[in-house]
Amino acid sequence: MGLDNLSPPRGSKSSAKRRGRGHGSGLGKTSGRGHKGQKSRSGASIPAWFEGGQMPLYRRTPKRGFKPHRRTEWHIVNLSDLDRVEGSGIDPQALRASGIIRGTDRPVKILGRGDVGRAVDVRAHAFSASAREKIEAAGGTAQVIE
Repeated sequence: MGLDNLSPPRGSKSSAKRRGRGHGSGLGKTSGRGHKGQKSRSGASIPAWFEGGQMPLYRRTPKRGFKPHRRTEWHIVNLSDLDRVEGSGIDPQALRASGIIRGTDRPVKILGRGDVGRAVDVRAHAFSASAREKIEAAGGTAQVIE
């Protein structure tokens, strides 16, 4: 047996249905489309969201809210995550190297969930008030970078 004489298992492949090729084929004349109507015509396809002419759902529901286009997307880091970083100096590059954040394309904000077990010098773009208090209470510093 070689690659030149392999064949698929018997019954696993079926030939395509040839539509519109006489009554004997079982799919002659109307080719399985029924009689008349929009869906029997060539090129006819009704969009999935079409509801037969009644007011569609996307127009019945009210428009609400907005998304601010210039909103700052932050990398959020909690104090409990800082224990996974080696060394006492923590900055966005160190967070990236330890796998806490994915990239350095967005600013980093430190939030206060958890505790700091050691004195660390943290450099980030923003700190919550509770995070700053806990870092300084542990003997570290919280420095804002631009």
